[in-house]
Amino acid sequence: MTTAATSPDSSTPDFADRTDFEDADRGLVAGPAHAKIAAADGRVVWDFDTTAFLREDCPDTADPSLWRQSQLCARAGLYEVTEGVYQIRGFDLSNMTLIEGERGVVVVDPLVSQECAAEGLALYRAHRGDRPVTAVVFTHSHIDHFGGTLGVIGPDDDVPIVAPEGFMEHSVAENVYAGTAMLRRGAYHTGWELDPDPRGLIGVGLGFAASRGLPSLLPPTLEVTRTGQEERLDGVLFRFQLTPGTEAPSELNFHLPERRALCMAENASHNLHNIQTLRGALVRDARIWSRYLTESITLYAADSDVLFASHHWPTWGTERLTAFLSEQRDLYGYLHDQTLRLLNQGYTGIEIAEMIELPPRLARAWHARGYYGSVSHNVKAIYHRYMGWYDGHPASLWEHPPTESAHRYVDCMGGLGAVLTKARSYLDAGDLRFAAQLLKHATFAAPGDSRAKELLAEAFERLGYGAECGTWRNNYLMGAQELRNGAKPVPIAADSMSAALSVDQVFDSLAIRVNGPRAWDHSLAVVWRFTDLGETYRTSLRNGVLVHHPVTDGSSADSADLTLTLTKPQLMGLLGGLGLDGIEHTGDPGALTVLMSVLDDPDPGFAIVTP
Repeated sequence: MTTAATSPDSSTPDFADRTDFEDADRGLVAGPAHAKIAAADGRVVWDFDTTAFLREDCPDTADPSLWRQSQLCARAGLYEVTEGVYQIRGFDLSNMTLIEGERGVVVVDPLVSQECAAEGLALYRAHRGDRPVTAVVFTHSHIDHFGGTLGVIGPDDDVPIVAPEGFMEHSVAENVYAGTAMLRRGAYHTGWELDPDPRGLIGVGLGFAASRGLPSLLPPTLEVTRTGQEERLDGVLFRFQLTPGTEAPSELNFHLPERRALCMAENASHNLHNIQTLRGALVRDARIWSRYLTESITLYAADSDVLFASHHWPTWGTERLTAFLSEQRDLYGYLHDQTLRLLNQGYTGIEIAEMIELPPRLARAWHARGYYGSVSHNVKAIYHRYMGWYDGHPASLWEHPPTESAHRYVDCMGGLGAVLTKARSYLDAGDLRFAAQLLKHATFAAPGDSRAKELLAEAFERLGYGAECGTWRNNYLMGAQELRNGAKPVPIAADSMSAALSVDQVFDSLAIRVNGPRAWDHSLAVVWRFTDLGETYRTSLRNGVLVHHPVTDGSSADSADLTLTLTKPQLMGLLGGLGLDGIEHTGDPGALTVLMSVLDDPDPGFAIVTP
């Protein structure tokens, strides 16, 4: 590590403190069995060798604190947490936990992709015996905690799948409804196109990266609906704590009282998390997040010897884990309360983000550093949760969109050449932030000008190399890359999750694709009779809106332009372009043709740093 240790009373952590490294290495049973994990077609979806460069000292192209975090996240293998509780770490962005029961093993959070989950389970079985998977637990509704489900169980396996109330609603809303935009921005968030090296991807704070295999989703068979709910899974007692509105809209923690082990899901990890992610998400509630952590301490801390989570490494010892939870609690509580204090004094989110500093004790805690979230964008998110997008200034009500504003700013500053000259002077003076603001206007006013794009790429690159937050680094470096090489579409894998969608969710996903102006003049109704579900739905298109609802009597079906009798798999095939072959229908098939004609396809390669 190239950065010197700081003194104990400094407001920055002590690089000489190796406790996290000791904890991250504790309990290692075995490293990965293979150097790479491949998909069925031979495509590599995870390569353990890509993190080898992190064994070196920190270069001048990375923040030393983020480099340290990435070194910790690069540890990979099967680890024993406590007797009967194991984790697969470093096989994906997240951890997969395996809890041994009477007949087999309960799998918690099976990673992002099926291939990585299967490889992790195989490593566990190689060292702990060929135990069957007897239950699956999803701690929350983010894809890195359920995507690998079909890598550990089959689609028809008769095992309980446990998840918090609202899991399907929120997992679909995030990964399907807004999935294209989130994945496109998520490519920036995760550094999708960056090479893993000291000048490119060094991690995202939560882990090194997300795997590139096939995600999947099976609906839960057992919902957790209240804190205090107890379930025995394969003979193991789970005590659940519901925490909606924290790190995910649908999330839970659980305690294993017989093993004195506490799982905090993603509510307490070794970094400051996001109140709103840079890829896009619902704004989380920092106040309730802090309160749920207090509840976790009250309910479970004294009866726990180890705390583990869905990312990073465990914390052992009742005293240590209680202190860890307390500081995490204070972290989110402080950001919430201070943001509210200052907004009630009239400051805006951008202003408050420049004003707030963490208390010295929290600033010195490695686990409170902003490797994934940041104080700056979390404060803005808290402001937005309470006050919305409007900062209260009337001039902000009706601003020109970015391209129109850019033309006017460039004109006011004397033309593109003058803007570039000024931007270069700010770059040379080290004011990278303002240089980037100027150059954003330049590139939006003259998107074909290579000088403006290269100067902005330089500003982004330098900002990225200095960022402690992994997602900030990735956003800056991805922006630089896109300016130099153009935008690249992000692969969409929603089809692999479509079987788990309810009919309501399928029709919701169609409704958000309707091109309103193109559909204004159309009025039609289609009835869908599902023989495999015993359900009937009516969809109607009017005023550019696709409305759907279940049919409980015959009257709604009688007035339809088209009636289809089919199964849900046939519906998915129909929407995938297979047509009406094999589907019984009465009425006018042209109604379906019209409906399909007004649907827009999402754009997985939309521009971000240019118009």
